[in-house]
Amino acid sequence: MVLELDNLRYQHPGQARPFIHIDHFALQAGERVLLHGPSGCGKSTLLSLVTGIRPARDGHIRVAGKPFSSLSQRRRDAFRADHIGVIFQAFNLLPYLNAVDNVCLSAGFSRRRCEREGASNNKQRRTAAQALLARLGLDAATSALPAWQLSFGQQQRVAAARALFGKPALIIADEPTSALDTHSRDTLLALLCEQCEQAGSALLMVSHDSQVAERFHRSVAFSSLNGGEHHVA
Repeated sequence: MVLELDNLRYQHPGQARPFIHIDHFALQAGERVLLHGPSGCGKSTLLSLVTGIRPARDGHIRVAGKPFSSLSQRRRDAFRADHIGVIFQAFNLLPYLNAVDNVCLSAGFSRRRCEREGASNNKQRRTAAQALLARLGLDAATSALPAWQLSFGQQQRVAAARALFGKPALIIADEPTSALDTHSRDTLLALLCEQCEQAGSALLMVSHDSQVAERFHRSVAFSSLNGGEHHVA
């Protein structure tokens, strides 16, 4: 299993009952799972626990067979850099860097990801990043632009390429298509799923849009998974 959650509990300060209350969830290697539910139900909070950005104090999270939630913050950060690619809802691109440099940020934090790309030096990393951007539909001229000059849809593709660089075992995507029209949404999802399949990466995506479920092996309603209180995250 690439991801396993057992007896996971999380509650915000002052809450009487857990906001996140998941008895068990598992994601297999190469599997694509859509976790859907309305805005504010706790999906993004769950992803922050799964990625180790928010510490999980109750329950167990295993990633790629490692007891991820029991690691120290420093070791969680290092493990995430090696094995988890994250597509943030707000992208988190550096606006003054171009697309290639934003993708190469992944390489700067993980020697293992560079090795998996066959990119041992800066020139090879940039070549691999450009090739990945091209597969996601960004040509060399567009990839040379600073992120602040890119359209919303182009920035999403850069964020996806950064997460995919180095073929991590697990890709986490937080509402990556929430602001796209139907055509742009379908195009980006098709490319993302295709690249995950080629890399052998599992994909866990959260969305309020259950209409995209056909591109995933499983579609799970967050309300059926989570037994906690549904307060706004």
